[in-house]
Amino acid sequence: MNTIASKVPTAVRIVLGLVFTVFGLNGFLHFLPQPPMSGPPAEFFGLLVASGYMLPVAMGTQLGAGLLLLSGRFVPLALALLAPVIVNILGFHVFVAKGGLAVPLIVLTAEVFLAWAYRDAFRPMLSAHVEPRVTQASGTHAAAI
Repeated sequence: MNTIASKVPTAVRIVLGLVFTVFGLNGFLHFLPQPPMSGPPAEFFGLLVASGYMLPVAMGTQLGAGLLLLSGRFVPLALALLAPVIVNILGFHVFVAKGGLAVPLIVLTAEVFLAWAYRDAFRPMLSAHVEPRVTQASGTHAAAI
């Protein structure tokens, strides 16, 4: 399976990993200049900063998940971590900034593509009825972690 099509998920994974690694790092190091904001977008970011924790959590999640994507390890976990981040980025551009949808839609498309490419890893999570694993330990039942 050495066709170009077999390499597309890897290329998309690396590009998405770069996007989130760079922007996650930028959240801490501020090396990319940001255009001035006003109105609701500025108010929204002001509230995130005022919370004292939300921006570091969001940027740390982006950085960590981006690095996982770049490494190719725990890719389904990285995709699961990034899903709510991407939904919020898209929501910000739809409801708060009211524009600039090109990049968020590309990122969403890449996320959905990779989720489909790794769909076997998500299959158990999407089952309607799943029983916890039970192990025998000294005659008692204990849920396995």
